[in-house]
Amino acid sequence: MGLPRVWAGTPYADEARAVLLAHKERGALRLAGPLGAVLAGAVRGLRAGGGPLLLVPVPSARRSVAGRGHDPVRRIALAAALELRRAGRGARVLAVLRQRRAVADQAGLSARQRLANVAGALEVRGGAGRLLTAQPAVLVDDLVTTGATLAEAARAVTVAGGRVAGAAVVAAPSGAFEFNGARSEVLPRRM
Repeated sequence: MGLPRVWAGTPYADEARAVLLAHKERGALRLAGPLGAVLAGAVRGLRAGGGPLLLVPVPSARRSVAGRGHDPVRRIALAAALELRRAGRGARVLAVLRQRRAVADQAGLSARQRLANVAGALEVRGGAGRLLTAQPAVLVDDLVTTGATLAEAARAVTVAGGRVAGAAVVAAPSGAFEFNGARSEVLPRRM
C-alpha cells in the first residue's frame, strides 16, 4: 500500500512541539482537547467523502502506555472525533490496530531503518477486520516524521479488508516534509 495521503494540522515546531510533548510525556491530559481540534482540522483537509469516518489511531507500545498511564494518540483521536461530530461530521474512533511484535524506539533511526523496524509490526485485532469494511478509515497519529509507521498501519488495515482514505496527524516537522502551499497536505521527500 505504501504511505497514504497525509494531512498535518501544524508544523512540528515551537509551541506545537511543547504541547505535544507535555501531553504525551508529562501527562498534561487537558491538552487532548486542543490537540484533538488540530487533528480534526487535518482530518477535514483530507476531504474523505461525505459519510461518517472511522478514525483509526496508530497504537502505542503497551510498555509506553503503561509507563505514561494513557495512550496519547487514542486520547487525541477521541477528542478529534468529538470535535468532528460537533461540527456535523460523523466520526468515531476504532482502536483496532495493535503491535504484533516489539519494535525499537524510532528516535535516531534513518528513514530506511524506520521502515525495516516497523515492517510487519502492526495487525488488526482478531475479528475487528469486519468493522473496517463499513466505511473508509482515516489513520491518525500525533506526529509523522518519515511516514514508516503510517505506511505500516495502512498495510495492516488493507490486509484486514479495510479501505484507507488517508492519514491525519497533529503535526509534521517542516524539515522532513514539504507542506503543499497554504494547504496542510504533507508531501514526503524522497528517501
